[in-house]
Amino acid sequence: MSSLGNFVWDIADQLRGVYRPHQYGSVILPMTILRRLDCQLAGTRNEVRALAAINDNPNVLAARIRQQYGLGFYNTSEYDLERLKSDPDGLRANLLDYISRFSSNIDVFERFKFENEIATLAEKNRLLLVVRQFAEIDLHPGTVPNAEMGDLFEELIRKFAEASNEEAGEHFTPRDAIRLIVDLLFAGDDDGLMAPGVVRSVYDPTAGTGGMLSVAEEHLVGTTDTPGLNPGARLRLYGQELNDQSYAICKSDMIAKGQDASNIRLGDTLADDLFAGREFDYCMSNPPYGVDWKASEDAVKAERAATGRNGRFGAGLPKIGDGQMLFLTHLASKMRTARDGGGRAGIVLNGSPLFNGAAESGESEIRRHLLENDLVDAIVALPTSMFYNTGISTYIWILDNTKPSERGQGAAHRRIILLHQDAQEPRRQVARDQRDRPRPQRADLRRPRRPGPRGRRPQPGLCDHRLRLLDHHRRTPPPAELRVQHGANRGDGGAGRSIQGPAEQPGPGNPAGSAGSTRGR
Repeated sequence: MSSLGNFVWDIADQLRGVYRPHQYGSVILPMTILRRLDCQLAGTRNEVRALAAINDNPNVLAARIRQQYGLGFYNTSEYDLERLKSDPDGLRANLLDYISRFSSNIDVFERFKFENEIATLAEKNRLLLVVRQFAEIDLHPGTVPNAEMGDLFEELIRKFAEASNEEAGEHFTPRDAIRLIVDLLFAGDDDGLMAPGVVRSVYDPTAGTGGMLSVAEEHLVGTTDTPGLNPGARLRLYGQELNDQSYAICKSDMIAKGQDASNIRLGDTLADDLFAGREFDYCMSNPPYGVDWKASEDAVKAERAATGRNGRFGAGLPKIGDGQMLFLTHLASKMRTARDGGGRAGIVLNGSPLFNGAAESGESEIRRHLLENDLVDAIVALPTSMFYNTGISTYIWILDNTKPSERGQGAAHRRIILLHQDAQEPRRQVARDQRDRPRPQRADLRRPRRPGPRGRRPQPGLCDHRLRLLDHHRRTPPPAELRVQHGANRGDGGAGRSIQGPAEQPGPGNPAGSAGSTRGR
């Protein structure tokens, strides 16, 4: 993948002088999408043109193409990249014709304003050079599987982010972190997931380029070369994304997978939930850290006033400077209800949601809501430097509205599982080791599950040798506020923390020296 990413990146050298490095993505990304679609259509191009000649109704044409060739999109133009490069004089007009003849669900080029880039490239005599080089790349799914294609997009985005001094973490989540979230969410649902023809739903309200959705499908269904847990399963993918270019990449990727393109929607999740009233089996998200929600403020407050405690934001509103906890409560509201089998959610956050906010603040009230409703299942501290261009501490929160029966019932038996980096190991070395951790070792983090309405069965839970496991046996109802105790006086260098209620005292089932994680900056 690195060589393919470097090859595509080298094409950007043709743009020097015409574009600044941080602008390369406006050409390279849509051209990569175009080449991917071009390769997928190669084997059926003539047949599709023949069908288009006798079917004027685009809906009928789309249905027939899907039925006969398994494609979720089509193009009726007489051109492809190979033919385009053979007519340099007509290249601009012919390329515009090509991208305009895609089926209506391919709206990705509009989001990149690609027609403007084509005009600029043609004017600066770069269009033919770029088209020729992309035509040499084989991006057919048989050569570059969907998972590798997602990695290619991630690598390109990382390079563009570095060129523009942006935080790459604003755009996507590293694949290894996603795989850990998926492992944790799916853990223990083996019987249900292995049933013939099983259908599950996954939702990401900050879909980005679709990395989380793709890895979830890879885990369950798998690929041609690497089958997942159940190749006969169907995982329905849903996502909402605010950024036009990320939305375009995500949607094109979902179309290429044969997913329903209408399930990927463009919009501000906080201001306008485009899946209002829908619940999902699994929810995942990596919202932006430390980004204010001023643009959504009026809509969020109006929705909270209208829906009250039962709405997405009924528990409380955090400070305007950081909207992470709004996404946390949003995910909690999107999990399938317990009476329908229950749902689980995983979200990547920095340290702020754990520690910020005094008693009775919006942040405190959100934590109170999650604890009193016994929704927090686990908190996993990720190694530092896992995210590109940043060394902040990050945490995976796992939510579950139907916790395992072996963990007890009622407030007196509530537990939260904490996983954290071992305090004695060098943090940077752990970060590197964690990035390279093979999938079977990530699976060791799975803990015992429950039998449930979807056929879940308990399975042995192990703790990875670099992580320390702690079960908090709650012997009193969950507190109104969390108290964070630093570990400086426990001889562990201050690396550990415990989360416990102010009314609780250390005891056999609730040690004050419980370990947590380093605080996010």
